Amino acid sequence: MRIAVLGTYDSKGDELAFIAEQIATRGHTPVRIDVGSYGPPTVPVDVTRQQVAMIAGLDLSAVWAARDRGACVAAMAQAAAAYLPYAVADGQVEGVVAIGGGGGTSIALAAMRALPVGVPKLLVSTLAGNPTSPLDLGQRDIVLMPSIVDVAGLNRISRRIFAQAAAAICSMVTAKVEAHADKPLIAASMFGNTTTAVNVARHVLEDAGYEVLVFHATGTGGRTMEGLIASGWFAGVLDLTLTEWADELVGGILGAGPTRLHAASAAGVPTVVSTGCLDMVNFGPRATVPPRFADRLLYQHNDAVTLMRTTPDESAQLGRIIGEKLNRYDPAKLAVCLPEGGLSEIGRSGHPFHDAAADTALHDTLVAALHDEIAVDRWNADVNDTAFAEHCARQLLNLMA
Repeated sequence: MRIAVLGTYDSKGDELAFIAEQIATRGHTPVRIDVGSYGPPTVPVDVTRQQVAMIAGLDLSAVWAARDRGACVAAMAQAAAAYLPYAVADGQVEGVVAIGGGGGTSIALAAMRALPVGVPKLLVSTLAGNPTSPLDLGQRDIVLMPSIVDVAGLNRISRRIFAQAAAAICSMVTAKVEAHADKPLIAASMFGNTTTAVNVARHVLEDAGYEVLVFHATGTGGRTMEGLIASGWFAGVLDLTLTEWADELVGGILGAGPTRLHAASAAGVPTVVSTGCLDMVNFGPRATVPPRFADRLLYQHNDAVTLMRTTPDESAQLGRIIGEKLNRYDPAKLAVCLPEGGLSEIGRSGHPFHDAAADTALHDTLVAALHDEIAVDRWNADVNDTAFAEHCARQLLNLMA
């Protein structure tokens, strides 16, 4: 297997060469790709920065000559993001490992974010594990490894970390799984409070010959699902859990951005939508709930997660927003299924978040906002009711048929 060893070979040449040697001792071929900007590489490389820029269609000679660090990092990030997908598609490399401080991490992440899901990607970074400097993984399967010490220099700690990184990427590129490529894919959104519904629906869909990819509606999950829908992965979407929109509107921590619900409509993918978990906004530990919500109904989901019940007014706003989003869909490829007996496990009758007035405000406003030709099923059941979940799955099968 050929593995890209990507980094700034002018400042981290010895360290990158050590990783390349470790990869070679494991029977794989390292491909040393230079994305430095300042001085010449301190060790031999296989792909020069000039070649990286050329494949990207960029003339960076003026940027390199000016030696402005910020401009150099930005330019090489752009070049690497164009070059690495080309190298993977051309069969030149089958995975990538990189190291970086601030600049090297920025360049490596830009390149890795440009790669498809499934291509092994591992980054050893001084920023990994630092909660105050979150790294943008771009909803890609990038493995981050904290460097512990700076990535400058080889010592008893860095050698061990780099050797483990080399061993890890070698294992990743040789991992094999049964692809089930013959089965069409369906995306499904799920939260802890809609697990029962999604599991029931998943079994119906799998029995019909589909493979179901479930996405946890935690912001990252919703964005990842939207990105893969836009990339053409799915034959259908079972979007039963829209809690990310409650966070987006009210100010919780798990929003997925204002384009949530856009991808399936733009791609014309058959979709079933429900209102699961729109009865809750997500926060961290109880002490982190903003003071302005001190008098609201809160529920301790666990030590790390506190849920807040949406009000009738917030629910009505959510109904309008979601209705506007769903009006973008082709009515022939959309079904809306509304569980009027409760939006979550804790929103059923007799449970802490049961609020019939809020649920009614949500559903009435949503239905009023929808175009008349969009099919709507209003069920006197909660979202996790077996019959309701099976109905949602069958609706999706009908749309895909």
